[in-house]
Amino acid sequence: MWRWILLSVCVLLALLCLTRVGVEAAFGGGMPLRLDVRLGPLRLHILPGKKRAGQEKPEKEKKARKKKKKPPEKPGPKKKKLPLEPEDIKDGLRTLFPALGRALRRIGRGIRLHPFRLSLTLGGREDPAAAAENYGRAQTAVWNGMPVLERLMDIPEPSIHTGVDFDAAGTEAEGDVGVTFRIGTLLALGFGLMVPALGWLWRFWRRSRKRAAANPVSETKPAGGDEKTTDAA
Repeated sequence: MWRWILLSVCVLLALLCLTRVGVEAAFGGGMPLRLDVRLGPLRLHILPGKKRAGQEKPEKEKKARKKKKKPPEKPGPKKKKLPLEPEDIKDGLRTLFPALGRALRRIGRGIRLHPFRLSLTLGGREDPAAAAENYGRAQTAVWNGMPVLERLMDIPEPSIHTGVDFDAAGTEAEGDVGVTFRIGTLLALGFGLMVPALGWLWRFWRRSRKRAAANPVSETKPAGGDEKTTDAA
């Protein structure tokens, strides 16, 4: 009996690792952002949400609520910022990027970009020279980046269009992008990045301790705790 149970568990784990999950987004073209999530054969619609009956409120009520001022918030304790220095960022990039590249070379073909349709139109009415220069940069990024992506991932039908409209003032972007991957691929990618990420966190923690010891924060007296002084007659 336990053999059948173990075999069933192994089959379920294999099916789970082979299950594809992902997300698909469509934007631009004067339409609101559309976002769908895929879980195996199921597709769940996330954005835009459906409006229920009676959900819309009159415009006057909305404007009246906007005009209401919020009560002044009491000053609370300041949140401590993460002591992230440029040295830590450079160390993270040097550590994680090679590990990510190695992981993608091993398992990246399990990640699929489909559909992959992007259209970028640069506006050049205000500064045609800058728009032409940006167009050249965009073309260079596409021609240099797409071969790398196609080697690392499965992109069946890529479609990227860049252009310049010297009669338009702003830049317009439109696209339909979907990325799916197997759960097993995601787990393998996470395990491949876990060891380098832990090493970077350990080095970051040690550098933070050294910086804190080198620059101790001076204690400040609480408000209202100063002694009163009197003028001499």
